[in-house]
Amino acid sequence: MNKQSAAIETKWLYLFTGVAVAVNLSGLFVHITGPDGTLYASIAKTMVQRNNYVDLFAYGKDWLDKPHFPFWITALFFKCFGFKTWAYKLPGILFLLMGAFYTYLFGKALYNKQIGLWATLILLTAQHIILSNNDVRAEPYLTGLIIAAVYHFYKAHTGNNYWQLLWGCLFTACAVMTKGPFAIVPIGGAIAGQFIITRQWKQLFNLRWLIAAIVIIILIIPELYCLYQQFDLHPEKLMFGRHNVSGLKFFFWDSQFGRFLNTGPIKGSGDPTFFIHTTLWAFLPWSLLLFAAIFQFIKKGAKHLQVTEWYCLCGSLLTFLLFSASKFQLPHYLNIVYPFFAIITAQYLYHIRTAKSIRAIQLTQTVIIVLLLMVIITLHYFYQPETFTITIGVCLFILFVGLLFLPQAITAGDVRRVFLRTLLASFIINLYLNKVFYTSLLRYQAGSEAAIWINNNDPKKLPVVEINDDYVSAMNFYINGPIITINADGTGQHPSKPFLLYAPVGVIQDLKAKGWKIQSVKTFPRFWISRLKPAFLNKATREKELSEVEEVIVTP
Repeated sequence: MNKQSAAIETKWLYLFTGVAVAVNLSGLFVHITGPDGTLYASIAKTMVQRNNYVDLFAYGKDWLDKPHFPFWITALFFKCFGFKTWAYKLPGILFLLMGAFYTYLFGKALYNKQIGLWATLILLTAQHIILSNNDVRAEPYLTGLIIAAVYHFYKAHTGNNYWQLLWGCLFTACAVMTKGPFAIVPIGGAIAGQFIITRQWKQLFNLRWLIAAIVIIILIIPELYCLYQQFDLHPEKLMFGRHNVSGLKFFFWDSQFGRFLNTGPIKGSGDPTFFIHTTLWAFLPWSLLLFAAIFQFIKKGAKHLQVTEWYCLCGSLLTFLLFSASKFQLPHYLNIVYPFFAIITAQYLYHIRTAKSIRAIQLTQTVIIVLLLMVIITLHYFYQPETFTITIGVCLFILFVGLLFLPQAITAGDVRRVFLRTLLASFIINLYLNKVFYTSLLRYQAGSEAAIWINNNDPKKLPVVEINDDYVSAMNFYINGPIITINADGTGQHPSKPFLLYAPVGVIQDLKAKGWKIQSVKTFPRFWISRLKPAFLNKATREKELSEVEEVIVTP
């Protein structure tokens, strides 16, 4: 490829990057998905309402699970912009976009600019990355922080620059204050793995890493202080059904090794193959190329240990193996190593030269693209979303025409063409999901729907009461005023004057049988939207999968 063609292709890659960013932002105004997303949003909302940035509360009680950093950032956005859906999602997406930028920088530093751009686009179109930018939790923050830390530690090593070391320490400390000490694993694995494999023993035991460890410990003091203040100073607090719970012990052990060994208060069940089949769908449309890239990387790298970069492979595979051995596993855990996966995949594609390999990749990606588009068409046919608009239809049509004709118009007939076609397929799929499917799906999250209805239809400003169950976090975040939580049997403190009660229909009937004076106001269909079932996705059978919750007026 001559310089002029390369320059033109680079401009197109910049344009595609802009479209990828727009697609990642397309779910910004879609309601926050519960229970986790709305729970985290409610915790940050409570921070601002109480003007207390030390203690974490959920449902009016002390909460001990995740560290503070994402809640501090979200609370800052709430303080500036109000308790809005986009104000919760935007900071997480910005951290992920920061991670995309650092993926570009790292790929460019390790290989070249082209690979850096390709890696950025692969990251921004990986299926679970886009999903996590709609259903925002801790992972977008963590993804950006970890790749940023690795990049700066790499620059500190190659340039012997202590300012770079300080930046690496800052990003690492923020990662630890986002997910706990295990966030160090991909960072330390990338740096130490490189030195061990290439036998750079002096670099492995360089004084700078001891300095880095000390600085990181100093920088996480705010997190340690908050945990100590809320829990260690108050042994009388009841957490996980017992007293004398140490926040510091939970942070360093129970939330990390306790989950890994399944000995902590929060337990799960592990499957060694879980993240293999999770990666197959979560890293689509690049997952099969990723597996081929890792195989080829190890095969070729084993013959040239000293001249191969091992940062990406060590940082990702060490984390992958550790999570696979864990007893507590969730699909989004692996997002944090997707920048490494993206760079590995990008360098593999860039170096493909043989006609046989190009044909194999073209066939593989064509099959994946066709299957993914068929899935979306099938989903649309059976689900029948009411949110499909002419504007969205036009955008999808333009992207589809681009998928058919644009790649061959702007690139040579090699792997670049299938690369661009795969990007366009991802844009179509995820624009549809965010602007059509999820927008419709969130209408079955009754908590947010009921809260918004109350905000607009409660002129008397009656007190609002809810029944405590697994679905209420959405109500807690979206309701404008204070909310009181009581038990399903009606026990608990509730107002002495008339109040609005949000509860499942079955609970309402039980309370009526106990003599409560109840006037029905509005009914909302409800489904646990983070646990989709085929019967729910089929409009013909959806009604049978729904439960109902009611908004009623209770007169004591």
